[in-house]
Amino acid sequence: MCAVGSGPQDLIRETIPTTTPDETLGRVVEFFRLQTRPLAALGVASFGPVDLDPNSPTFGFITSTPKPGWSNVDICGVLRRALEAPIAFDTDVNAAALAEAQWGAALGLDNILYLTVGTGIGGGALVDGSPLHGLIHPEMGHILVPQNREEDPFPGACPFHGNCLEGLASGLAMELRWGVKAELLEPDHPAWRLEARYLALGLANLVCVLSPRRIVMGGGVMHNPHLFPMIRKNLSECLNGYVEFPDIVPPLLGDDAGVLGAITLAERAATSQA
Repeated sequence: MCAVGSGPQDLIRETIPTTTPDETLGRVVEFFRLQTRPLAALGVASFGPVDLDPNSPTFGFITSTPKPGWSNVDICGVLRRALEAPIAFDTDVNAAALAEAQWGAALGLDNILYLTVGTGIGGGALVDGSPLHGLIHPEMGHILVPQNREEDPFPGACPFHGNCLEGLASGLAMELRWGVKAELLEPDHPAWRLEARYLALGLANLVCVLSPRRIVMGGGVMHNPHLFPMIRKNLSECLNGYVEFPDIVPPLLGDDAGVLGAITLAERAATSQA
């Protein structure tokens, strides 16, 4: 998703299919070169893992991603050389958290969690208003959660860990386990009870570590609104009254959260450059 603008009210956008890095980034560059307004800065909100360390020789690279053909791609270098604008770089989920805090479902909050549940699972967090970074960045989809093998013998869909949270509860995991895409499952299908349980187990760990003021959950799997009350009930059971947990809500910005987060990153880069 490519866009220019300063917020939700003035986006000019285009969706470009993700193919090979050369073809995809070439079309991204073309989109921005065709814009009539000069770019003050560029924000890149990327799937990961990525290198966010400005002192690293591979800063701006996508690193060990499971997406075929995209490992060790210098995404920021390509865009910087072609467009000659200041660039800010972060994960797509950290960026979505920024956007939801600035314009969306977490408006005005500076400690939040954003979790996307789609083909994979990824999470971003704001701590005191800034995206959480560390040695790399949060990889919330790859935390380990308990699995009852008798109830659910599914081996997991993650190519790195098998039965991590993403391996058990992503849209891909649901499709492989049940033989049909999640959006085609009826609301009373047993898949949803299991899905809510795994997502609640993951959230219980994240709530205890990060103590967010709000949890925003997006992605294709979360387009099923009946899942939200099931997750809240399961999370309450997991925490068992030990700590409070915040409300769990869908993203107000919908599928634009990531690209609006990239604009937020760009605004920060432009301010820093100034």
